[in-house]
Amino acid sequence: MLSEIISSIFKKISYAALRVDRNPEEIRLIAVTKSQPVDKIIEAADLGLRIFGESRVQEAKEKIEKITEFKIEWHMIGHLQTNKAKEAVRLFSLIHSVDSEKLAIALDREASKFGKLQRILIQVKLSDEETKFGVKETEVEKLIQSCIKLKNLKVEGLMTIPPYFENPEDTRFYFRKLRQIRDGLIDKYDFLKELSMGMSHDFEVAIEEGATMVRIGSALFGQRINGEVK
Repeated sequence: MLSEIISSIFKKISYAALRVDRNPEEIRLIAVTKSQPVDKIIEAADLGLRIFGESRVQEAKEKIEKITEFKIEWHMIGHLQTNKAKEAVRLFSLIHSVDSEKLAIALDREASKFGKLQRILIQVKLSDEETKFGVKETEVEKLIQSCIKLKNLKVEGLMTIPPYFENPEDTRFYFRKLRQIRDGLIDKYDFLKELSMGMSHDFEVAIEEGATMVRIGSALFGQRINGEVK
């Protein structure tokens, strides 16, 4: 049952936090609903989840327009193209995947039209994988400086997606690295509170390394293959 799965995940979040003397309440669960049907999101919301993450603007739009009975906070966690900036600003409370000045400017422009202060995270690429997006470590501060000049953006922290490893311990290097980057900047940019890192198979390691947001999909809802949950 989904209620039991949610309870189990919250326990794991708590235990991981307590292992490193952190307050479990500092960590937010983002339920990743990419490829999940509307009724599954409604079931999760009915059980108390309130932050949901989507990777594609169009898919999110279709779901958001159908789910009106709950006050849900929607996060954009996938790669975002500049031509989707208008819809992204309209739909999402927080965009995790800002990886260029060009995208930041597009989001700022659209947020201005909506009279909105758009919350964002800077996505950092810490591996050489071609399939991963993000700004290089050496360019993080430059992008932060560009973003804070834009009146309608609010930078809140950093995000990363490490390579996939069978052994979650192998991801620790990447999570620790993101925290170290943030810690090296926070004296100058004290608004960098958030670290969005960790997914279904490695979120406990991410929490031990300082994650404030974990993005969990398959561990909650199962993998969807050809429209069926496996």
